[in-house]
Amino acid sequence: MARSADAVVVMGEVLGPFGIRGWLKVRSYAESPGALLDYPTWWLKPARGAAWSEFRRQEGRLHSGALVVALGGVDTREAALAMKGFEVGVPRGALPAAAEGEFYWDDLTGLTVLNRSGVLLGEVRGITQHGAHPLLRVARPAASPGPERLIPFVAAIIDRVDVDAGRIEVDWGADY
Repeated sequence: MARSADAVVVMGEVLGPFGIRGWLKVRSYAESPGALLDYPTWWLKPARGAAWSEFRRQEGRLHSGALVVALGGVDTREAALAMKGFEVGVPRGALPAAAEGEFYWDDLTGLTVLNRSGVLLGEVRGITQHGAHPLLRVARPAASPGPERLIPFVAAIIDRVDVDAGRIEVDWGADY
């Protein structure tokens, strides 16, 4: 069942088991959470892992703001529990094209982040969903080592996203 996936886009994460028959509870990162149910094939891998494994989605539905799904080959609660924290993805080619002025979060990974003063704050390593809004995970540049910055991805802070130029401009202090 395991094989490599070309350009898999992370679309959610496994929160844990649901019930006793191997169903998974999944947080969808899609704008419309139920949209992930449109894909019959899902790819899963451990967070920060390298190898994706392909699974056929057998059943699924929205339940209390999350998805609950049955995947082929995941038949017990123990198997589902072992997948807690796994990333859920779909092949990039299966996704619809982003609308004008929109982008997939995956497109932001690797972009440089600059503040209004032109100071390089770092490079986007990923995006994490945190309560009310997503956060950009920004690795600091080598010249200013330190912990990863977490910058709220909200209109009040994000001035401009230019995927083609490879940069994000933000209203964020270099000392934050």
